[in-house]
Amino acid sequence: MRSPSRQEVLSRRVAFLKQVSLFSDVSEADLAALVDDFYPKEFSKDEIIFRQGDTSRELYLVVRGKVRIFRISPAGAETTIAIYSTGDVMGEFAVVDSEPRSATAKAIEATDLLLMPHDKFLQHMRHLPDLALSMTKLLSSRVRWTAAFAETIAQYDAAGRLLHILLLYNEQFGQEEEAGKRYVLDLSLNQTDLASLVGARREWVNRLLRDWQKRGLVAYEAGKIIILDLPRAQAERDSRIEANVGGGGLVVKI
Repeated sequence: MRSPSRQEVLSRRVAFLKQVSLFSDVSEADLAALVDDFYPKEFSKDEIIFRQGDTSRELYLVVRGKVRIFRISPAGAETTIAIYSTGDVMGEFAVVDSEPRSATAKAIEATDLLLMPHDKFLQHMRHLPDLALSMTKLLSSRVRWTAAFAETIAQYDAAGRLLHILLLYNEQFGQEEEAGKRYVLDLSLNQTDLASLVGARREWVNRLLRDWQKRGLVAYEAGKIIILDLPRAQAERDSRIEANVGGGGLVVKI
């Protein structure tokens, strides 16, 4: 089979960038000028992409696969703060503020990325007002989302927080098996990873998952989360708000 020419590769990348919100308002002619500054890099399952504290400043685009973003406390505990997939942008803050990476990025599965050095990206921002505006919107939206998420998640007790996060991921990644009821999330997360979503212990997650499965809400099978009954799972999540009135529970660090 003939390998694609360089021009074909660049054309495909331009088409891909047009689907990424950060670049959607940039003209195809301008995209064609900047796409050459991206370079591809492949990561295998569980490979670290960058680490918290790194001084690297590249911008990353997820072409294929999934990436888990997490922070590590001084005691070594992990707290997952995001999962990114095709079309998502990573590393945007380090590009513009020159600060060390605030979190670690790890490939959940085999993942293909496009990278651009920060100096190249900043150069394009200076010459492309639409790109600069889109970058400002991206940074603003992520700060606003983080604040809103922290406020919402604080309403729940620990079990409600985990269920709320899983239901959010279901909206993004869930594969419907039974209309409006049963969904599968193939995120390749082990129980330690699930615990890191709410800063809990694996043993607690194990007990909680067994309880949820027994009650027909959520099951866990070989890294897959199965929402057994979406309406009931949503009702269970909402019921955990009352359980947390007056404070208590775990705080999600994001």
